[in-house]
Amino acid sequence: MPTIESLLNPSAFNLFSSKSLFNPSISSSSIFSPAPRLRRLSSSSSLSIRCSATQQMEAVVDSVSPEQFRVDVLSESLPFIQKFRGKTIVVKYGGAAMKSRSLQASVVNDLVLLSCVGLRPILVHGGGPEINNWLKRLNIEVVFRDGLRVTDAETMKIVSMVLVGDVNKNLVSLINKAGASAAGLCGVDGRLLTARPAPNAAQLGFVGEVARVDPTVLQALLDKGHIPAVSSVAADESGQMYNINADTVAGELAAALGAEKLILLTDVAGILEDRDDPKSLVKQIDIKGVKKMMEEGRIGGGMIPKVNCCVRSLAQGVRTASIIDGRLEHSLLLEIMTDNGAGTMIIG
Repeated sequence: MPTIESLLNPSAFNLFSSKSLFNPSISSSSIFSPAPRLRRLSSSSSLSIRCSATQQMEAVVDSVSPEQFRVDVLSESLPFIQKFRGKTIVVKYGGAAMKSRSLQASVVNDLVLLSCVGLRPILVHGGGPEINNWLKRLNIEVVFRDGLRVTDAETMKIVSMVLVGDVNKNLVSLINKAGASAAGLCGVDGRLLTARPAPNAAQLGFVGEVARVDPTVLQALLDKGHIPAVSSVAADESGQMYNINADTVAGELAAALGAEKLILLTDVAGILEDRDDPKSLVKQIDIKGVKKMMEEGRIGGGMIPKVNCCVRSLAQGVRTASIIDGRLEHSLLLEIMTDNGAGTMIIG
């Protein structure tokens, strides 16, 4: 098992670099302060303060020894560790974070560190690009309707093979290699998920929804200190396999487990006030506010199902749901261990 010290080695874990510094506070102690304030800042003021903070933080880091830096980080992380220790965190993993080896390593190391300090993380994943690659190798046409994969019987076999047999086991291996103990499973294992056909199954084929969740097997794994890695494939009552959206699976698992936090890793900064302005990030919003944004058409495209997933999980008891920028290294730690996070946090 890796030590927290090794995981926080500043040469490998550059949380305070100019690329990853999110909290605009100047002092190192305020970076990890869990003060209950809103995370939202205007883009212009945030940028200028962040630049100043980055320069001052780099000066602070340069003035102390690596050993003292590690001790300071651990000491200042204590309030956040105390807040989340023993709490379940469900992370949906995909997008750029899955395609890039460096981002993949970042996510894995973040999960291991969170597990080391007492959190109970669960990783839920899809694997769209890998599925497409295999379908092309086998000369099977890739077809999408309304953003969902058309999944006939032959395609469903490939989906199961890739998600359960390839992507899942690779992630388990990476987590184990990083020093934790991971367990890979899909919805069929331990009857974790029971599927049902999607309403438009006649057009989409074996694309399903979550009909029921039995988290018993996950609870047992978490209680033993394992990190579960769940692929988004499940069967219905008759044993027919279905491909289910990974965001949906993550949200339903978070609700069934009474998770403290649901985190969706994406390829965007989060929810934007103006979809055409990447600097207009909304740091925190409630369900009422996000529904209003959807009604006004300010949230659209692929963000709609992600927001609906978050809203549904919050309505079922999850405390907070975040849509964060998976293109940032250590975005999970930024979201959990800092006030300003790494994207948009939706609250009930």
